[in-house]
Amino acid sequence: MPLSDHEQRLFEQIEQSLSEDPQFASAVRAQDPAHVTRRRMILAGIVTVIGIGAVIGTVIAGGDAAKWGAPVGAVLMFGGLILGLWAQRRSSNVKLKAVDGKATRTTGSGPSSKAPKPGGFTSRMEERWRRRRNNGDIF
Repeated sequence: MPLSDHEQRLFEQIEQSLSEDPQFASAVRAQDPAHVTRRRMILAGIVTVIGIGAVIGTVIAGGDAAKWGAPVGAVLMFGGLILGLWAQRRSSNVKLKAVDGKATRTTGSGPSSKAPKPGGFTSRMEERWRRRRNNGDIF
């Protein structure tokens, strides 16, 4: 349903007043799920690159440095990759909430948006279950 002219003017005034408040903009940006995910992915990339550099650097340097540097680099690489995968998975299960906590909306492909595909295994099993319950069949 479209907004009336009065509602549209009010909406534009609110939008303009909010855009002029830098503290509000930074607070909203800090809690933006896309911004948080982007930060985590960048951090994961940096940690992974540092790990790769540590492994390559210690192998090239050789000697005693390779004994402790290569395992530390491998752990950093693994940790960075795990952090990246974790951030990616969390970004698909993001829930947006209203300020007072009453309204919620799920974005992405979270668990609540995973509907069975038409003709997929799950929908066939559900259809069998419904038919069995309606017909009174046990097996």
